[in-house]
Amino acid sequence: MNTDLWLIMGVSGSGKSTIGTLLAERLGLGFWDADDFHPPENVAKMSQGIPLTDEDRWPWLANIREEMTRQATQGGVFACSALKAAYRKVLETGPGKVRIVFLQGSPELLTARMKSRSNHFMPASLLESQLATLEVPVMALTVDVGETPEKIVEDILTKSHWISAR
Repeated sequence: MNTDLWLIMGVSGSGKSTIGTLLAERLGLGFWDADDFHPPENVAKMSQGIPLTDEDRWPWLANIREEMTRQATQGGVFACSALKAAYRKVLETGPGKVRIVFLQGSPELLTARMKSRSNHFMPASLLESQLATLEVPVMALTVDVGETPEKIVEDILTKSHWISAR
């Protein structure tokens, strides 16, 4: 059984929730979406098109890490933007081996995806700020999101041995 913690990261519209859910199903692990850990104030800001600050994100990241700690002995898949190296460090620090998968796509594809989804608090207008904030991870498996979700998950599983767990 896979007891690693998987962090599926990328900007909004990259498919973190879709890929994370499918990967968790394939691995027989639980799935947690970082969006569910945002306090109402963060959701309200983003809904109004206001980018979050680091101060907004630290408590949110701590909440995610708490859940990762609870899941450390059984493993799990977590979808989180984790845009900066410092954010990823928070999520990697603690019990459990963390494997990072970076979902990368063109701004045009990401914008189209964001505009086509409904019932999500994150407007496409915030993509530019996310791309500006993004610090591309060095120690991660980078996957192009231009493929089908099933193909992306298959690529992750095929190449997962390349991801060093921290």
